[in-house]
Amino acid sequence: VQEEKIFAGKVLRLHVCTMEGAEWLEEVPEDTTVEKLKERCLKHCLPGSLEDPKTVTHHKLIHATSEKVLTDTKTVLEENIQDRDVLLLVKKRAPTLLPKMSDVVAEEKRKQEQKAPDKDAILKATANLPARSADRSVTHHNMRDFQTELRKILVSLIEVAQKLLALNPDAVELFKKANAMLDEDEEDRVDEIALRQLTEMGFPESRAVKALRLNHMSVTQAMEWLIEHADDPSVDAPLPGAAPAEAPAEGAASSAEAAAGPSSEEGGEEAKDELTEIFKKIRRKREFRPDPRAVIALMEMGFDEKEVVDALRVNNNQQNAACEWLLGDRKPSPEDLDKGIDTNSPLFQAILENPVVQLGLTNPKTLLAFEDMLENPLNSTQWMNDPETGPVMLQISRIFQTLNRT
Repeated sequence: VQEEKIFAGKVLRLHVCTMEGAEWLEEVPEDTTVEKLKERCLKHCLPGSLEDPKTVTHHKLIHATSEKVLTDTKTVLEENIQDRDVLLLVKKRAPTLLPKMSDVVAEEKRKQEQKAPDKDAILKATANLPARSADRSVTHHNMRDFQTELRKILVSLIEVAQKLLALNPDAVELFKKANAMLDEDEEDRVDEIALRQLTEMGFPESRAVKALRLNHMSVTQAMEWLIEHADDPSVDAPLPGAAPAEAPAEGAASSAEAAAGPSSEEGGEEAKDELTEIFKKIRRKREFRPDPRAVIALMEMGFDEKEVVDALRVNNNQQNAACEWLLGDRKPSPEDLDKGIDTNSPLFQAILENPVVQLGLTNPKTLLAFEDMLENPLNSTQWMNDPETGPVMLQISRIFQTLNRT
C-alpha cells in the first residue's frame, strides 16, 4: 500500500450546482485546495475550455449554506466544508471598465453645456432688453380686486334671486325645502376620516362631531378641545342655534298653513313676511364665525377685538392674511363686502342676459350657493361641481373673464 494512500485525508462528497441548472457529485479529499476543486468542476461542466488560463480565475465557488465565497488558496478543510455540503459554481462579473479620458472630457463638456446659466450670464444676455419688471404688490392688489368684484356680483345676484323667487307662488314651500337642505348640508359637513380618528381614540361620536365643528375639522385642535372640556358638565350640550332651529321651522310650517287659506291681500302679506323671515334665517346660518384661536392670537399682538373680527371676516379666517390686512391699508373694508356691483354696468347686464344664469336664479339652491360662497369662498369648488349650480357659476366666470380682457 502506498504511503500517500495510508495518510490520505477524509474524502468528502460535495453536491455542486451551476447557474445554468447543471448538478453533479464531486468526491475530493479534505486537503484539496479550492482552486483544484474549481478546476475539477470546470472540467465537468465546461469540457475542452480550460486551455484559457483565465477560465479558472473567472469563476468562483460559493458555499450555499453560509453564502461564503471560498478562497482559492485554502483547502476544503480550512474552509470548514462538510460532507454532502452544496457548492455553487458561479462565473464572476466582468469588472467595470474605466472610462477613457476622452469620454470623461466629453461628458464634462456636455454637462457644462446643459448647466443652467448663473446670474452673471443672465444679466449679460438680458442687458439690452427693456426693463419690464412686474410689481408683486400690484399683482396681489389685482387678485384682491378680482375677489372683491366677484363678491359684489354675488351680493347683487342674491338680491335678484330673492326677488325672482318671491314672485313664485310656491316660494314659501321652496324655501322651506331649501332651508331643510341647508340643515342637511350642515349636518353632512363632518369629515368622516377625522371623526373616525377621534372615535377610535375613545371619544363619544356626538362629542367628537361637536369638537370638529368648533375647530374647523382639525383633528389635533378637536382632540385638545375634548381633553380640555372632558369634565365640563355642558360638554354634550348642542351647539348654539342647533336646538332652536326646529322651532322656527314649525312656526314657518304653521304660518305656511295660515297663508294657504283663501287668496287675499292679507294672505299675500303674511306669505311675504314669512318669506322674509326665511331669508333672514338662511342668512343667519351663513353668518361669519371668527376662528377663536386666530382671534386670541391677533389680540395678543395688540389689536382690538372688533378689528380682529373684521380682519378675519375680510380674509376668510386666514390668520396670516388677516394680520397683513391689519398692518396694511385695510382694503377692502368690511363694509365693502356687503356692497353689490353697479346694476347698470355692462358686466352685470351681460350676466343677467345669459339664459343659463336666468334659469339658475329661479332655483333656491343657486341662492344657497351664492350665500355659502360669500361666507366660505373655499366652497366654490364644491358648487362648481354641482350639476345644478355648476353651469351658472361657469357662465358667470366666463363672462367675467371675457369682459375683463377687453
